[in-house]
Amino acid sequence: MDISPVTDFLHCRTPQAWLDAALENQDILLIDHARCEKKAASTALSLMFKFPERENLLHKLSRLAREELRHFEQVFDLMRERNVEYRHLSASRYAAKMREPVKLGDEKTLPDVLIIGAYIEARSCERFAALAPAIESHDPMLAKYYRFLLKSESRHFLDYLSLAREYAKEPIDERITFFGELEAELINAPDDVFRFHSGVPA
Repeated sequence: MDISPVTDFLHCRTPQAWLDAALENQDILLIDHARCEKKAASTALSLMFKFPERENLLHKLSRLAREELRHFEQVFDLMRERNVEYRHLSASRYAAKMREPVKLGDEKTLPDVLIIGAYIEARSCERFAALAPAIESHDPMLAKYYRFLLKSESRHFLDYLSLAREYAKEPIDERITFFGELEAELINAPDDVFRFHSGVPA
Protein backbone atom coordinates (compact mmCIF):
# COMPACT_ATOMS: atom_id res chain seq x y z
CA MET A 1 0.00 0.00 0.00
CA ASP A 2 1.21 3.50 -0.84
CA ILE A 3 1.55 5.45 2.41
CA SER A 4 3.19 8.50 0.84
CA PRO A 5 0.35 10.80 2.07
CA VAL A 6 1.28 9.67 5.60
CA THR A 7 5.02 10.09 5.19
CA ASP A 8 4.53 13.43 3.43
CA PHE A 9 2.43 14.61 6.39
CA LEU A 10 4.91 13.51 9.05
CA HIS A 11 8.07 15.53 9.57
CA CYS A 12 10.35 12.51 10.06
CA ARG A 13 10.56 8.75 9.66
CA THR A 14 10.92 6.32 12.54
CA PRO A 15 14.60 6.14 13.57
CA GLN A 16 16.38 2.82 13.03
CA ALA A 17 17.27 2.72 16.73
CA TRP A 18 13.56 2.48 17.60
CA LEU A 19 13.06 -0.35 15.10
CA ASP A 20 16.05 -2.21 16.57
CA ALA A 21 14.52 -1.85 20.04
CA ALA A 22 11.14 -3.05 18.74
CA LEU A 23 12.69 -6.31 17.55
CA GLU A 24 14.13 -6.85 21.03
CA ASN A 25 10.93 -5.92 22.89
CA GLN A 26 8.14 -7.53 20.91
CA ASP A 27 6.09 -8.47 23.98
CA ILE A 28 6.07 -4.86 25.19
CA LEU A 29 5.29 -3.73 21.65
CA LEU A 30 2.21 -5.97 21.50
CA ILE A 31 0.99 -4.98 24.96
CA ASP A 32 1.39 -1.28 24.25
CA HIS A 33 -0.15 -1.66 20.80
CA ALA A 34 -3.24 -3.14 22.45
CA ARG A 35 -3.30 -0.29 24.97
CA CYS A 36 -3.04 2.26 22.17
CA GLU A 37 -5.99 0.72 20.34
CA LYS A 38 -8.11 0.98 23.50
CA LYS A 39 -7.00 4.55 24.06
CA ALA A 40 -7.78 5.49 20.45
CA ALA A 41 -11.32 4.14 20.81
CA SER A 42 -11.71 5.96 24.13
CA THR A 43 -10.52 9.26 22.65
CA ALA A 44 -12.96 9.00 19.74
CA LEU A 45 -15.87 8.22 22.08
CA SER A 46 -14.89 11.07 24.40
CA LEU A 47 -14.99 13.56 21.53
CA MET A 48 -18.39 12.22 20.47
CA PHE A 49 -19.77 12.90 23.95
CA LYS A 50 -18.14 16.34 24.23
CA PHE A 51 -19.35 17.53 20.82
CA PRO A 52 -22.70 15.80 20.18
CA GLU A 53 -23.85 18.60 17.88
CA ARG A 54 -21.06 17.95 15.35
CA GLU A 55 -22.78 15.55 12.96
CA ASN A 56 -19.82 14.74 10.75
CA LEU A 57 -17.61 14.19 13.79
CA LEU A 58 -20.15 11.71 15.19
CA HIS A 59 -20.32 9.87 11.88
CA LYS A 60 -16.58 9.53 11.36
CA LEU A 61 -15.51 8.91 14.92
CA SER A 62 -18.17 6.30 15.66
CA ARG A 63 -16.77 4.24 12.80
CA LEU A 64 -13.23 4.91 13.96
CA ALA A 65 -14.04 3.82 17.54
CA ARG A 66 -15.54 0.55 16.31
CA GLU A 67 -12.46 -0.18 14.21
CA GLU A 68 -10.08 0.63 17.05
CA LEU A 69 -11.92 -1.72 19.43
CA ARG A 70 -11.86 -4.43 16.79
CA HIS A 71 -8.12 -3.91 16.42
CA PHE A 72 -7.74 -4.23 20.19
CA GLU A 73 -9.53 -7.58 20.04
CA GLN A 74 -7.28 -8.73 17.20
CA VAL A 75 -4.07 -7.73 18.99
CA PHE A 76 -5.35 -9.34 22.18
CA ASP A 77 -5.92 -12.58 20.27
CA LEU A 78 -2.41 -12.41 18.81
CA MET A 79 -1.03 -11.96 22.34
CA ARG A 80 -2.90 -15.01 23.59
CA GLU A 81 -1.57 -17.10 20.69
CA ARG A 82 1.95 -16.03 21.67
CA ASN A 83 1.37 -16.47 25.43
CA VAL A 84 1.96 -12.76 26.04
CA GLU A 85 0.17 -11.68 29.20
CA TYR A 86 -1.80 -8.46 28.96
CA ARG A 87 -0.67 -6.20 31.78
CA HIS A 88 -0.61 -2.56 32.70
CA LEU A 89 2.06 -0.45 31.06
CA SER A 90 2.64 3.20 31.78
CA ALA A 91 2.02 5.43 28.80
CA SER A 92 4.94 7.01 27.00
CA ARG A 93 5.38 10.77 27.18
CA TYR A 94 4.29 11.10 23.53
CA ALA A 95 0.55 11.85 23.76
CA ALA A 96 0.83 13.95 26.92
CA LYS A 97 3.58 16.10 25.41
CA MET A 98 1.59 16.51 22.20
CA ARG A 99 -1.37 17.82 24.21
CA GLU A 100 0.60 20.21 26.44
CA PRO A 101 0.17 23.21 24.08
CA VAL A 102 -3.62 22.76 23.88
CA LYS A 103 -5.62 25.38 25.78
CA LEU A 104 -8.74 23.75 27.20
CA GLY A 105 -11.98 25.62 26.73
CA ASP A 106 -10.60 27.67 23.87
CA GLU A 107 -12.28 27.75 20.44
CA LYS A 108 -9.08 26.21 19.08
CA THR A 109 -9.25 23.24 21.47
CA LEU A 110 -11.21 20.94 19.16
CA PRO A 111 -9.11 21.60 16.02
CA ASP A 112 -5.92 21.14 18.05
CA VAL A 113 -7.09 17.82 19.49
CA LEU A 114 -8.10 16.65 16.02
CA ILE A 115 -4.72 17.66 14.55
CA ILE A 116 -2.98 15.71 17.31
CA GLY A 117 -5.21 12.73 16.53
CA ALA A 118 -4.13 12.95 12.91
CA TYR A 119 -0.46 12.85 13.88
CA ILE A 120 -0.94 9.92 16.26
CA GLU A 121 -2.74 7.90 13.59
CA ALA A 122 -0.21 8.87 10.92
CA ARG A 123 2.69 7.82 13.14
CA SER A 124 0.98 4.51 13.88
CA CYS A 125 0.58 3.89 10.16
CA GLU A 126 4.21 4.77 9.43
CA ARG A 127 5.45 2.49 12.21
CA PHE A 128 3.36 -0.45 11.03
CA ALA A 129 4.83 0.04 7.55
CA ALA A 130 8.36 0.11 8.99
CA LEU A 131 7.79 -2.86 11.31
CA ALA A 132 6.29 -5.24 8.75
CA PRO A 133 9.44 -5.88 6.67
CA ALA A 134 11.62 -5.83 9.79
CA ILE A 135 9.80 -8.80 11.36
CA GLU A 136 8.80 -10.61 8.16
CA SER A 137 11.45 -13.31 8.37
CA HIS A 138 10.68 -14.50 11.91
CA ASP A 139 7.00 -13.60 12.34
CA PRO A 140 5.26 -13.45 8.95
CA MET A 141 1.78 -13.59 10.53
CA LEU A 142 2.41 -10.46 12.59
CA ALA A 143 4.00 -8.73 9.59
CA LYS A 144 0.87 -9.52 7.57
CA TYR A 145 -1.32 -8.08 10.32
CA TYR A 146 0.68 -4.86 10.45
CA ARG A 147 0.22 -4.47 6.70
CA PHE A 148 -3.50 -5.11 7.14
CA LEU A 149 -3.68 -2.17 9.57
CA LEU A 150 -2.15 0.33 7.16
CA LYS A 151 -5.37 1.06 5.27
CA SER A 152 -7.49 1.87 8.31
CA GLU A 153 -4.76 3.84 10.08
CA SER A 154 -4.14 5.99 7.01
CA ARG A 155 -7.87 6.63 6.71
CA HIS A 156 -8.08 7.57 10.39
CA PHE A 157 -5.33 10.15 9.92
CA LEU A 158 -7.22 11.70 6.99
CA ASP A 159 -10.51 11.68 8.92
CA TYR A 160 -8.98 13.54 11.85
CA LEU A 161 -7.29 16.05 9.56
CA SER A 162 -10.45 16.76 7.55
CA LEU A 163 -12.46 17.21 10.76
CA ALA A 164 -9.84 19.64 12.09
CA ARG A 165 -10.16 21.76 8.95
CA GLU A 166 -13.96 21.55 9.03
CA TYR A 167 -14.36 22.76 12.61
CA ALA A 168 -11.59 25.35 12.68
CA LYS A 169 -12.76 28.95 12.47
CA GLU A 170 -9.56 30.08 10.77
CA PRO A 171 -6.78 28.56 8.63
CA ILE A 172 -4.85 25.90 10.55
CA ASP A 173 -1.84 25.22 8.33
CA GLU A 174 0.53 26.90 10.77
CA ARG A 175 -0.95 24.90 13.65
CA ILE A 176 -0.56 21.68 11.70
CA THR A 177 3.11 22.53 11.09
CA PHE A 178 3.59 23.41 14.77
CA PHE A 179 2.32 20.04 15.95
CA GLY A 180 4.23 18.25 13.19
CA GLU A 181 7.49 19.76 14.37
CA LEU A 182 6.68 18.89 17.99
CA GLU A 183 5.82 15.32 17.00
CA ALA A 184 9.10 14.91 15.14
CA GLU A 185 11.04 16.24 18.14
CA LEU A 186 9.42 13.62 20.38
CA ILE A 187 10.11 10.82 17.91
CA ASN A 188 13.78 11.76 17.53
CA ALA A 189 14.54 12.64 21.16
CA PRO A 190 16.02 10.11 23.64
CA ASP A 191 13.33 8.28 25.61
CA ASP A 192 13.67 6.44 28.92
CA VAL A 193 10.98 3.86 28.09
CA PHE A 194 10.18 1.78 25.03
CA ARG A 195 6.62 2.08 23.80
CA PHE A 196 4.81 2.03 20.47
CA HIS A 197 5.05 5.83 20.15
CA SER A 198 8.25 6.39 22.11
CA GLY A 199 11.32 8.20 20.89
CA VAL A 200 14.85 6.92 20.44
CA PRO A 201 15.78 4.50 23.25
CA ALA A 202 18.07 6.31 25.69
